[in-house]
Order: sequence, then C-alpha cells, then structure tokens
Amino acid sequence: MQGALCFYTKALKLSHSQVESAVLHRNRSACYLKLEDYTKAEADASKALDADPGDVKARFRRAQALQKLGRLNEAFLDAQRCAQMEPTNNTFKEMLRLLGAQSQKKVTIQMSSTDARVQQMFSLLLDPSAQPSDRQKAAQNLVVLSREEAGAEQIFRNDGVKLIQSLLGSNQEEVVLSALRTLVGLCTGHQSRTMAIVNELGMEQLCGVMGSGASAVSLAACHLLQVMFEALTEGMNREIRGKDEAILPEPSRELRSMLRHLVEMMPASSVSGPGRDSAINLLVKQVPRKSQRNPDNSLTLWVIDQGLKKILEVAGTVPEMSEGPPLTDNSHMSCSVLLSKLYDDLKSDAERENFNKLCEEYVQHHFGRPGLESKLRAIQTVSVLLQGPSDVGNRTLEMSGMMDAVISLCASEVVCHQQVAVEALIHAAGKAKRASFITANGVALLKDLYKKSENDQIRVRALVGLCKLGSAGGTDFSMKQFAEGSTLKLAKQCRKWLCNESLPPTSRRWAIEGLAYLTFDADVKEDLVEDRNALQAMFQLAKSEDKTVLFAVGSTLVNCTNSYDVDKPDPQMVELAKYAKQHVPEEHPKDAHSFVEKRLMKLLEAGVVSALVCMGKQESPALTETCRECIARFALLPLVSESTDVGKTKAAQALAKITITSNPEIAFPGERIYEVVRPLVSLLTLDCTLLQNFESLMALTNLAGISERLRQKIIKEKAVPKVEGYMFEEHELVRAAATECMCNLVLSTEVQQLYVATGNDRLKLLVLYSGEEDERLRKAAAGTLAMLTAEQPELCARIPGTTSHWLEILQALLLSDSLELRHRGVVVMLNLMQAEKSLAETLMESEALEILSVLAKSTEQSSISRAAQHCLDKAIEYGIIKKPEEGGEGNEP
Repeated sequence: MQGALCFYTKALKLSHSQVESAVLHRNRSACYLKLEDYTKAEADASKALDADPGDVKARFRRAQALQKLGRLNEAFLDAQRCAQMEPTNNTFKEMLRLLGAQSQKKVTIQMSSTDARVQQMFSLLLDPSAQPSDRQKAAQNLVVLSREEAGAEQIFRNDGVKLIQSLLGSNQEEVVLSALRTLVGLCTGHQSRTMAIVNELGMEQLCGVMGSGASAVSLAACHLLQVMFEALTEGMNREIRGKDEAILPEPSRELRSMLRHLVEMMPASSVSGPGRDSAINLLVKQVPRKSQRNPDNSLTLWVIDQGLKKILEVAGTVPEMSEGPPLTDNSHMSCSVLLSKLYDDLKSDAERENFNKLCEEYVQHHFGRPGLESKLRAIQTVSVLLQGPSDVGNRTLEMSGMMDAVISLCASEVVCHQQVAVEALIHAAGKAKRASFITANGVALLKDLYKKSENDQIRVRALVGLCKLGSAGGTDFSMKQFAEGSTLKLAKQCRKWLCNESLPPTSRRWAIEGLAYLTFDADVKEDLVEDRNALQAMFQLAKSEDKTVLFAVGSTLVNCTNSYDVDKPDPQMVELAKYAKQHVPEEHPKDAHSFVEKRLMKLLEAGVVSALVCMGKQESPALTETCRECIARFALLPLVSESTDVGKTKAAQALAKITITSNPEIAFPGERIYEVVRPLVSLLTLDCTLLQNFESLMALTNLAGISERLRQKIIKEKAVPKVEGYMFEEHELVRAAATECMCNLVLSTEVQQLYVATGNDRLKLLVLYSGEEDERLRKAAAGTLAMLTAEQPELCARIPGTTSHWLEILQALLLSDSLELRHRGVVVMLNLMQAEKSLAETLMESEALEILSVLAKSTEQSSISRAAQHCLDKAIEYGIIKKPEEGGEGNEP
C-alpha cells in the first residue's frame, strides 16, 4: 500500500489536468484510509470533491475518514449525499445506519454531561448559604448553557423556568440580567418553549421587570420580549429545534396577551420612563404590518380599539405636572412614531375616520373640562399628534378655541405652561397656510418671549418658533418671511446655544431644530459649516442617548448638502409665468454646485461620517423611515462622490446596509435609487474587505430583483463580470451572495445571453453548485438554473454535457429535505422534459420517474406536486410512460 501511495504522489506532481488530479487525489485518499492516516485521507478526498462535487467515491471516502476522526455530523452529511446519489447502494445505507447510531450515542453522552453542568448551576443558585459572588457566577454560566440547544433543553426540562422566575425577583441587578439572558437563550427560534414560558411566567411579571427603574434591566427585558414575539410569529416558518415534532398550536392567544399587557403599561404610574419607552418600541416593531401586501391589519385595529386612549394618556402627559405617568425625554417622540405607524397601517377611510374620532373625543374631553391642567393635557396631546399623524393633529388643532388657547398660554407666567404652548405653536406652523396665520398673529408674541423671558428653555423654544416661521419660504430666495439678515441672527443664536454645554440637552436639541429650519437659507448654511465648534457639538449630540435629535441633525445635513429633491421648472413655463406676472422660485447664488462641494468638505473634516454611522445604528422609534431617509438617502449619496477614498468606501458601505435592511424603494424614492448602484458596485474590488464585498452583493441582489431598469443600470456599471468573479470566492457566504445576485440578474435577457454563448463554463458552474453542501448556495444556483432553462430552452440540451453527475445532482435536489430545493429541482426537470423528448427519455429511465411519482402524490406543498405531475404528464404525452389506470401506476411502454 505504501508503494501505491508513492506512485499516486509522483503522478500528482506530473499531472497538469484537473480531472486527472481529482482521480489521483481520490485514489490516494483510499491509500491513506488503509494506512489509517485519516486526516490526510479526508484532505485528499476534499480536493477531489473540489474539482467534482458529484464524485460519489471521493465523497464516500471522505465520509469514512470523517467517521474515524470523530466528526460524525460531517460524515453523516457526506453519507447522506452518497445515498441520495445512489439510492440503491446498500453500503451507503449501512454506513448511514451506523453513523446515526454513533451520533445518537454521542448526543446522549453530551446531554448527560450538559445535564450534570445544569444541575450543578441549579444547586448553587438554590443554596441559600452560597456566596453572592458564587451565585452570580452560576447565573452567568446558566446564560452560556442556554445558548446551546442541549443546554437550553436541559434547563427547560429540569424545571429551570421556575428557578429563573425566582431569580427575576433578586435584588442583585446582575442576577436579574443573567435570568433574562437565559430566557432569551431558551426562547430564541423555539416557538413551543416560548409559548410554555409565556404561560408559566406570565406577561405581568415580565412587563413588571421591563417597567422597573433600572434601564439595563428594562432593555434586557425588552430584548427578551422582542425575541419572544419573533419566536411566536415566525416559529412556524422555521425548522423546529429539539424533539418537538408534533404540530404546534396557533400562538395567537399568547401574542394577544403580550400586546394587551404592553398596552396596559402605557398609563401605569408604576412603570418607569425607560420601561414605558421599551413598551412603545415593541408596539412599533410588532403591531403594524411589515408589508402593505399583507391584507391583515387586525393587530393594528385591535390595538387602536383596546389601547389608543391609553397611548394618548402618555402623549398628553406634561412631565412637570404631578398627574400622569413618568416619562423620559424620548417618550413623546416615541408616542408620535407609534401613533403615526398605527394610522399609516389603516386600509380604509372608515378605519381612518374612527382613528380621528377617537383622538378628537379624547382631546375634546380634556379641553372641555374645567381647570388649566386638563387644557394643557389636551394641547400636549395635539402637539404629539402634529409630530405623528399630522392629518389627525391638524383636525384636533382646528377644534373650536384650541388655537386661541395655545396663543394665550404662550403669555403665561408659569414656565411649564409656556413650554407646552410654545411647542404646540412650533409644531402647528408646519403648514404654509397656518404658518402665514401665525406669522401675522404670533410672531410678536414669540419675539417677546425670546427677548424678555428669563428662562433659557422658553427662549430657545421661542427662537425655534421664529426659525420655523422664518423658513416658511423654503429654498425660494425670493420668499423670505423676515427682513434681510434676521435669519442669520437667529442662526447665530442657535449655534451659540448649541455650543453651550451648561444648558440641558433638551435645550441644545431645540437649537438644532432651529438650524434644521434655518438651513434652507444658503447664507445660514455657509455660516454653519464655517463654525467647526457648532458642527462638532451637533455631531456629539447625534451620538448621545437623546434619540429625538436624530431627525433634526439629519435634516440639517440634508439642507447643508442640498440633498433634497428639487423639481426644476421647465424653462418655457418659467418664461410663461413671468409674462403672466406669476411668482417664479429663485435659487440662492450660494446654492450653486461649487458652494455645495465646499460645504460637504467642511462637514467631512468636522467628522460627519462617524456621526452618521452612530445615528444609523440607533435602535429607537425616533429613527423613523423619514429619519433614515435623511441620514442615508440624502446625506450619504453626496459622500460617495465627494470625499476621500476611505470616506467614499464607508459611505458606500452604509448605503449597502440601508439597501439590505430596508425596502430600497422607500429608502431611495424616485430617481435616487439609480444613484445607489454605482457606489455599491465600487465595493466589489480586492481593496475592500470581504464584509464590504458581501454587503455590496446582498444590496445589489435586492436592487436587481426590483425592475429591469435597475438591472440594466447594474449591467451598465459593469457589475456582472465582478459578480461572476465572486462566484468563485472561497468564503462560502460571499460565494452564495454572488450566486444569489446572479439569480436576480439572469432575469435580464442580456445576462441570459452570456450563458447561451458557447465556449465557457458558466452553465457547468451552476450545475455543480446545485450539488454543493452549502444549502444557501444550492438554492441560489438551482434557482438560477430553473430560470435560465425556462427562459432559454436551448440550454437544457447542454446540461448533460456539463458533468457526468448531472443526473445525480438533479435527483439529489428532488430528494432534499428543503422544500425550496425540491421545488427548484422539479422546475428544472420540467424545463428539461419540455425542451427535448430525448432528455425526457433519459430522465424517465432513471430513478427520477419513481421520485416524481412520489412527489406528485405528496400533499406537503402543492406547487411541487403540481410541477411533478406536469413532468409525468409530459412523459405520457411523449409516449414514454403509460397513463396510469384507476388505482394503478404508470410504467414504461
């Protein structure tokens, strides 16, 4: 055997053919097996499979080597693939049986070891004489165990939930955090355990923990509830973990229970401010539909019916007054976002009218009651509504006496009364029509407050009101509300307050709000970018815990870089308007492209990129789609064209993240979506990291699936050769992402023609990838193959020539445990049979006939059974098999 080994080694040194080398590696692997050098046997078999994944002998030898090395799971996968390729081979079946028995024994040993560790942790935690430090360490070890499936199952089966329930009542914050994190491990991706835990612990206790004063505990409990929601809503679509093979009950009862308790947390005075914000955040994420294509908005209707007035209780709370639940600086903004999300999720005029009616009834109830506190609550509610569903806010603002009350309270001597009224006035000035009314009736009042008030919090809010009114003309240079130079003075004061660190963060946030309005004026933009201290103060606030500042910072950046959409009027229409003496908008001279470029460079020098990255990572209801649009769509797009090389790369990567995590058509509306393609393609270079390559490919995949015009844009940017290059990348995630991108690109005829052209191995690569171990790669390759064979039937006849194992690969797709892979395999089979009778004959002479017959009768997924039946019908049409008689089966003629 040693002589044979030397022979194969010498032959490999002389071989220059990939096919020959694969055979030699396979044979040398057999030698190493005989010599019991299993590591080298596995390495040689893997090299043979790299050249030809369909080589069943090499795969079997690798399975034997892996078995001896103790890597039983990997060995089982290889043996299973061998059995799929040759279903009648008894050697493969016997090996599968042995591996199954060995794996079960190994799992039993591991489970007993894990069980011992779990019991040890339980003993420490239940021992009242144990040191607090030991108990804390045991609780942390329990978290680690819960992240492994075996550990999670043992904790759950050994009444660990009751122990965790007792830990939640601990006085030690670290112990409570460990208990919550252990529950996260138990619930992640496991629907049945989550349902049991919700029922055993009860939502009342979980919400009580989330509503506690400690913000770290509140956040951990919020994360746990988020994981529970995901497990309950998505668990049915995931592979069941553990031994829960039975059909699971519908989790709607537990979901409603969770939502009911979250809604009841809204007005509860016992709930802390951070806890209430967490509850609002969960409602924002879990209640509205993820897609408007889903017709079921019943959760939204249920929350509006059961909890809208409770949410309005939070919206109407004035923190400085004794009555009402405790709030944080973010609570009102979070409430605005929740109300806006609920309103936007409504489908009909009747549903929207009901929402309006409930809000009007609540505001009218408080506004009509005697006493100033009730009226302040009503005005505060209107202010929150104006920031959220503005149509609803406008209707409540137009109620009889409301605007007069706002104006009169601005002159109140009580600071908190003034503050509520001025904020309402600011939000009310959003519409140009109302801005004109307030300009005529409220400017003098705001000026008095700004000049004469001794309280800086009132002065800064009055200043923002003046800023908002002063910007009512937008970017139109000829439509200025105030005298020349007034906006510059207002902006100067905003910058002064922004840089004053002795002021509370809320006052400094309002200073940024003022700049967000004033930066429509190009003179203000120029002054701001020259004030480096003000820019850096703004960026520091953007990185802080105050989430309400995000939109103001984003808007200011948008204005400074002129990244807003501007509809350029037709020159002929402009001349016509001048002739008719109609108003024509004028652009400020300092809004020219050269000025914008200089402003952008100033922002880069001041550190805008790091601020944008921090803003984009925020997890808060305040980071709305509109806010994301400001941060990403407008602020990032200029950076990818006007920046240093590093800055361009960072900005392009940020764009990729936005394109992956949100709907590109919403994040980049209109023509902006086409501007994203070039920076994404720029990340497909060797100079970029594999992570950047991967995120670019994922983002391009999303774009390529939207429209033919976007696919043409990607092709025009010469991305196709780059994507093809990454299909050969060694990193499996990058390789799979590139294949997924190609799967969407082949919808374009131009890309299809690349596969139709002769003299290349593109088709062969797809066939081989369809037989790979990586399921994600197989899905992408088989999907591409399915589309190509449907759109270009001439490719079907070339598939048998790609590899001698083509038939085994297709049969393996049909036998896959994955329904998606099975569906792709059936579609490819159908395309081949429809293309040529000779191909149909080859398929029907193989085990494919039996497999298709079984799939056609399956009730697991109708689309698979229908496609399989179409294959059999085509074979009957060709006369290859007979039509089955009643109760019989079709046979070859």
